[in-house]
Amino acid sequence: MPPDGAPPQRPTTAGWGRPDGDDGFLPYGRQTIEDDDIAAVVAALKSDLLTTGPKVAEFEAALAEAVGAQHAVACANGTAALHIAVRAADLAPGEVCIVPAMTFLATADACAFEGAEVVFADVDPATGLMTPDSLSEALYRARYQRVRAILPVHLRGDPVDLPAIRAMADHAGAVVIEDACHAIGGTTDWDTIGGCGASAMACFSFHAVKTLCLAEGGAVTTNDAETAQHLRRLRNHGATRDPSRFRAPEAFAGDQANPWWYEQDELGWNYRLPDVNCALGISQLHKLPRFAERRRRLAALYREALAPLAPLIRTIDAPSYADPCLHLFGVLIDFEAAGVPRPEAMARLRARGIGTQVHYIPVPWQPYWRAQGPQPPFPGAEAYYRRTLSLPLYPLMDDADPARVAAALAEALKA
Repeated sequence: MPPDGAPPQRPTTAGWGRPDGDDGFLPYGRQTIEDDDIAAVVAALKSDLLTTGPKVAEFEAALAEAVGAQHAVACANGTAALHIAVRAADLAPGEVCIVPAMTFLATADACAFEGAEVVFADVDPATGLMTPDSLSEALYRARYQRVRAILPVHLRGDPVDLPAIRAMADHAGAVVIEDACHAIGGTTDWDTIGGCGASAMACFSFHAVKTLCLAEGGAVTTNDAETAQHLRRLRNHGATRDPSRFRAPEAFAGDQANPWWYEQDELGWNYRLPDVNCALGISQLHKLPRFAERRRRLAALYREALAPLAPLIRTIDAPSYADPCLHLFGVLIDFEAAGVPRPEAMARLRARGIGTQVHYIPVPWQPYWRAQGPQPPFPGAEAYYRRTLSLPLYPLMDDADPARVAAALAEALKA
């Protein structure tokens, strides 16, 4: 977000460049909204239906095509996407979901909402990602036969080794639900992120600072038609207007279903996404290749600018099997060796017009999860957390900005 709660500025439309009225401050993330995006939203606002209208299905079809999935189900936000995906996995009480210790709260919360026992897996200290080894250790603690779902997280946008995780999940009798909230636009050797070639479902977030901005929104992709229909019911109170699913005799007048009739099969939620957001999403999807290309170029410029600062500052290499589209550009900093605590370094950077953030605090450290019972140590997550810092990354940055950030970071880390 812009500094001090200031409203975001509308960007220029003549290629990449500073937003109009930009003050030079670089937040860690910023939306890219252009005139055609605004026009799409205005047109939706002037239409007859502001929610549950035609733009929802249009956005879902465009998203499914963009990621190579058979189905996409739009919903209110990334947390809602994770929640309905976990519910669609049909957990029984007391079954286990395995979640990496390094992620945002929502990944574990979605499992807890459904009464699952959450078992945290440690992560690679150099990447923050769940690995086959850390998953194996978590499966051992979960006693295998109780595991129902595994939720790997593509942290920053860097994909996990999904085929290896899928093989382990199959052995344990578990489904794989990708937390791809950071990762839209990325590709791997086996799939486009969200194509679900090695998972049952993939969940996305379209929060304002994500690669694809709907102001707020989420989606689940899948290649299973029955799962997609289940997800659609779950986002709408568990209700259906499909006559083939009606059970009550009052639903019909002769051979025809009453036009007002609906039935609730199970409990669900109001997780619907309005047409206004979907209109913005359709416009943004047209730009996804351009956004991804720009983020990749900025990441490459960062790696070049930061290379001389190693080993004090290390960039995180993309996995050899992937071409990520990064939502976050994370670095690992040896603050102890620098003699500058992370809060002080962040304050010095902010004074130089550069915003940073920490993604994330290990979830098992949160008071809620500590209260659920003793947690084992997570040395990989702790090591990653102690060193991580997210630097500004968004398409409207100038080519010169990564070098500017690297120079400011070098100065900020002088004891």
